[in-house]
Amino acid sequence: MWHNHSNSYPAHSNAMYLDHFGLNQSPFKITPNTEFFYTGGNRGAILDALLYAIIHGEGIVKVTGEIGSGKTMLCRMLESMLPDNVEAIYLANPSLNRDEVFHAIADELGLATEGKRGGEIMRLMQNCLIEKHAASKQVVLLVEEAQAMPLDTLEEIRLLSNLETAHHKLLQIVLFGQPELNDHLNLPQMRQLKERITHGFKVPPLDQKDIPEYLMFRMRAAGYHGPSIFSAGAIKLITAASQGITRRINVLADKALLAAFSENTHNILPKHIKAAIEDSEFTSPAKTPWLKKIAIAAALVGAGIALGTGWQHLTENSPRQPEKTATAPAPQQVAAPAPQPPPAPGAEEKPAPATEAPPAQQNATLAPTSLLQQRLEATQAWLAGNDDGQYTVQLMLTDSNATARMDQILGKMSREIDLGQIYIYPTRITARHQFGITMGSFPTRNEAQASIDKLPHDYRANGPILRTVKGIRDEMAKQK
Repeated sequence: MWHNHSNSYPAHSNAMYLDHFGLNQSPFKITPNTEFFYTGGNRGAILDALLYAIIHGEGIVKVTGEIGSGKTMLCRMLESMLPDNVEAIYLANPSLNRDEVFHAIADELGLATEGKRGGEIMRLMQNCLIEKHAASKQVVLLVEEAQAMPLDTLEEIRLLSNLETAHHKLLQIVLFGQPELNDHLNLPQMRQLKERITHGFKVPPLDQKDIPEYLMFRMRAAGYHGPSIFSAGAIKLITAASQGITRRINVLADKALLAAFSENTHNILPKHIKAAIEDSEFTSPAKTPWLKKIAIAAALVGAGIALGTGWQHLTENSPRQPEKTATAPAPQQVAAPAPQPPPAPGAEEKPAPATEAPPAQQNATLAPTSLLQQRLEATQAWLAGNDDGQYTVQLMLTDSNATARMDQILGKMSREIDLGQIYIYPTRITARHQFGITMGSFPTRNEAQASIDKLPHDYRANGPILRTVKGIRDEMAKQK
């Protein structure tokens, strides 16, 4: 019988059970390995949104999550999936001071900085980035452990976001950090940096329903071909002890496999998990919203539809419904939804225009894809009737294989935002077909930015971005 003691696991003990379970590598190593990237628990959706923000957005992107939630894995996956024309550089040392940070980034760009001062290094970097931009290259700076950076260093990161041409940012920046990063950004002296953050994503703990799938996904990625080995009782204990933090799940599962191996069994039982818990020293993450449903993040980024072959495929295979007007709508106004929490102080909402009634009032017998069809046709008219400089607000990026989900999304949106202001266009940021969903039509960037403040809280929290008609047209043209 295997017994647990605080030092009962020999170094690299997990290698001992590989043959026993038919594995070709350890399934629960805590070192990030992109072969074990789990797309459930909203991870895949966040990755897609990060790719989109980097390729199309401006400003700074922020990713926060508890210790061990998978931020570094997400960072590695992001780097591996960037298009060939996007170069990633890392800033992994959080202790750099404001003078050292320029040297570190310049070194990553291959620039000689010895004996040069901050201003000279900044000019060198700008010239280098301009050359890359002229060659149709993008550069993204990935900053890990940003919460541990001195505030002065974070301010230097903000200054780097000023490197730009007349129309494009020369350097995209992604900050990965623990929740303490938000505390730093809320300080009065960090207001300018916080205002530059245009997209913010939170890596949530795995939900209770995700954990069984996660465990067996890791096992199969490591070469296992048998049935599920984690009993319901074992999963329940892992769920409670880990609080959904993936690193904790990995630690407990690894020790439980060794315990089962020691007993010459292939079934992971509650006793094995209890022993692993006793051998581990976990502290509860501060304010972890365990089992909280991240509904809006999943809806805004992870749900949606897979595209066929562009506009023609969709319009020919969807029931046709007449569009009430082909003219470009006036700038969007958002009505606060009754079932949602009240808007932030000072964000009073005006009633939504009555030019388009909620779907249920239009026709109770509309075909399942009618809302999608209407918005596709409206978007075609909008793109054709507006100049390149017109702005819109990108709300979400959808990705799924069921067109019915789009009507569900639009139905929910109709209770919060006037559907007459919603536009849908096909895109493909990764290998999958997707839809971009935008809101409103604005003649200036300031008006578009101001409309974001009127959005319901959950939409604002998902990090909406500004787009132009030209940018959307160009994006669609690349897919032809």
